Amino acid sequence: MATIILGSQWGDEGKGKLTDILCPKAQICARAAGGHNAGHSIVANGVSYSFHLLPSGLVNPNCMNLIGSAVVFHVPSFFKELQELEDKGLTDVHGRILVSDRCQVNFDLHAAVDGLEEVELGSRAIGTTGRGIGPSYSTKAARSGVRVHHIFNEPLFESKLRQLAAGYKKRFGDLLKYDVEEEIARFREYRPKLAKYCVDAVQYMKQAQDRDYKILIEGANALMLDIDYGTYPYVTSSNTGLGGIFTGLGIDFRKIDAVVGVVKAYTTRVGGGPFKTEDLEEAGTKLQDIGREWGVSTGRKRRCGWLDLVVVKYSTAINHYTALNLTKLDILDTFPTIKVAIGYKDPATGEAVESFPADLDILESLEVVYKEFEGWNKPTTAVKTYFDLPKQARAYIEFIEEFVGVPIGWIGTGPDRDDMIIRTHATGLN
Repeated sequence: MATIILGSQWGDEGKGKLTDILCPKAQICARAAGGHNAGHSIVANGVSYSFHLLPSGLVNPNCMNLIGSAVVFHVPSFFKELQELEDKGLTDVHGRILVSDRCQVNFDLHAAVDGLEEVELGSRAIGTTGRGIGPSYSTKAARSGVRVHHIFNEPLFESKLRQLAAGYKKRFGDLLKYDVEEEIARFREYRPKLAKYCVDAVQYMKQAQDRDYKILIEGANALMLDIDYGTYPYVTSSNTGLGGIFTGLGIDFRKIDAVVGVVKAYTTRVGGGPFKTEDLEEAGTKLQDIGREWGVSTGRKRRCGWLDLVVVKYSTAINHYTALNLTKLDILDTFPTIKVAIGYKDPATGEAVESFPADLDILESLEVVYKEFEGWNKPTTAVKTYFDLPKQARAYIEFIEEFVGVPIGWIGTGPDRDDMIIRTHATGLN
């Protein structure tokens, strides 16, 4: 059976911690989409591990790990990340990771183009990580990309990469600072090293499901960055929701036992794009400072604001969560009043808007309807049981459950692995 963990907001919700908690029971941990733009940290045995491209199941010495077919695969980052994990003491990382041979290759060429495309957009820049994710998916959709299995056909691989580089050179001219022959030379070194990791992921996943292996799937990014359902064009270039799990891994829907939506107790966002509950005053700065809100992948400071339940409810309508993991509750401990967005309205008519609109101009014009909660002004850090939480914190949690219509099975109360309240009855897992 498979458990799927998905971000419900704009990413950085704390998915890695839940993955780490559930991983000891998993036989396979898999990523379905995205690239090395994703990023989260896991603290285990006092050591902090950073994951970007690799599945975080590598922390569990008994777990195999798979990079699925819809991931854009940056080979230098793959080897660099493995080495960093090995240097920090993780055992047999090279023997516990596989890569789908259907992945698209994310070249350094794509990163060079990513930066130039952002410059072209000027004030409308997306705020990408600059790691070539968008251009990688663009070449995939244009059918001019290179897949992992092409790497092992040297003449074909080199021809395709030169052709790709020539096309970008025509577009950007001398602005493109990139040496295709240098990247080709590096792949001559990668080729023999990479072969042992590559696998037919369709066959691999079918066999795993036929044998009823316990599979843990960690989503990258989050629903509001989905290429179809997010705040387009301020999104990533992959399907970050439930649909992307099916296309990225070929998972059997009948083998899913839980879809967990991870919800931060407030809201953060990196890069450009709309953010209705963003607070640019004292509350936003306080959330940023106490919550240590800067990115694992880029180091960029995150924009911060109040929890937006319009976003979470919209996300739930698409991802069909069976349970939620509410994270970073402790960050709200010192706020005398806590605000939650429960709706949007048209300021001209006062009319309520039922869902999250596709049109960003319409979204921009709407007013947020807030509900205020009394703060608890007591420390919740490291609290382990639900009824040890202050009554005001429990009221906050129960309102979220009722409003979204999904039980909260896990509540994060601090940065450490063990700082998690587990409400077994609400998780839907045995």
